[in-house]
Amino acid sequence: MRYLPLTPADRQSMLARIGVRSMDDLYRDVPPKARRDKPVDLPPHQGELEVERAVGALAAKNLGTAKAPSFLGAGAYRHHVPAAVDHLIQRGEFLTSYTPYQPEVTQGTLEYLFEFQTQVALLTGMEVANASMYDGGTACAEAVMMANRVTRRSKAVLSGALHPHYAEITRTHAHFLGFKVEQPPADPEGREDLAKLVDADTSCVVVQNPNVFGHIQDLSALAEACHKAGALLVVAVTEVVSLGAIEPPGAMGADIVVAEGQALGNSLGFGGPYVGLFATREKFLRQMPGRLVGETKDVDGRRGWVLTLSTREQHIRREKATSNICTNSGLCALAFTIHLTLLGEAGFQRLAALNHAAACTLADKLVKLPGVSVLNRGFFNEFTVKLPKPSGPVVEALAKRGILGGVPASRLWPTEKSLENLLLVAATETNTAQDMDALAGALKEVLA
Repeated sequence: MRYLPLTPADRQSMLARIGVRSMDDLYRDVPPKARRDKPVDLPPHQGELEVERAVGALAAKNLGTAKAPSFLGAGAYRHHVPAAVDHLIQRGEFLTSYTPYQPEVTQGTLEYLFEFQTQVALLTGMEVANASMYDGGTACAEAVMMANRVTRRSKAVLSGALHPHYAEITRTHAHFLGFKVEQPPADPEGREDLAKLVDADTSCVVVQNPNVFGHIQDLSALAEACHKAGALLVVAVTEVVSLGAIEPPGAMGADIVVAEGQALGNSLGFGGPYVGLFATREKFLRQMPGRLVGETKDVDGRRGWVLTLSTREQHIRREKATSNICTNSGLCALAFTIHLTLLGEAGFQRLAALNHAAACTLADKLVKLPGVSVLNRGFFNEFTVKLPKPSGPVVEALAKRGILGGVPASRLWPTEKSLENLLLVAATETNTAQDMDALAGALKEVLA
């Protein structure tokens, strides 16, 4: 192993110093049945060219969204990312910078994070936003923990139509941090009444808009019910482009807004890296996790930027930290900011309109198929289709025909038999009329 600097003599010296005879003696606490008596049966080592070919062959087995008509959504969306975004984030000053501990040498990083915060606050209709988080799911869990601190309560109510991954991450935190989570069953019809679950022990209600089934909701009444009971309303957004068309959560009374920012500036990447958005009311500022970049002036009166709030454990004593987040996905946040800056407000709204129009066109095509119905009364760019048979095998059959037909509900709720015929379908500006016709035609064949 040419990358290991220790020689056999070095290893023997180490073993002698700690008082064992061999490397195997270091594994005394590992059960014998868990040990291997010989090396793993792997092929001989290969050169760089051979490895590239082998890995390339493996990657070619994937049916990626760039190779086929794709209608995947459920929290990760394919949008066109301008070439300028990738070009700019690969500049050395952005690509190699790590974290802005020293403001005197990181003014550029601090400035774009300041602009990022401004954009997120405007999109969500909130007063203040932090300098980004790891992703939407962990931001959701952080929002619940923040609500617990603000209200000094320890029970969160999660919508049944909250993305299951977001709910699972929140329940994991609840298990280890000792707070309670209550969640009604998933209702694909969008009829759940969360207000009746709010009581004197509730710290917050977490609802997604548009929800995981694609329903768009007016959250004003729910916000009022939460505030009347002394609880906070947390709104999660998995498709940030929707904020170019629908009422922002802040305008409906949300206290904390979390979102997945992947849809702007960031590719799907088979699951990451993504970027979390987090915004709140200014009165809750000091309980907000992560970091906040603020504007200031130097001794000569020139405008500059500094870390105004640093509440994560990398900056302060762990017992005083409001977050254990270890990255704010800074490069992904920069990509988000560049993409949104290139679009501008009018361009962002036009992008949202294109997405909605594409989804409406697709829904009109699919409802004409025998046995197919759309459950949504209203939606943005994603909706739920009910099929006459389980959607999992249908999606597999579509993939064999070179079409990524959507996300079966059974992948998100594998134990819920009542949801197995449901298919989550998303359409964005990247889907052509030919793509939609291909999906409708293939789906008709598979369902026949």
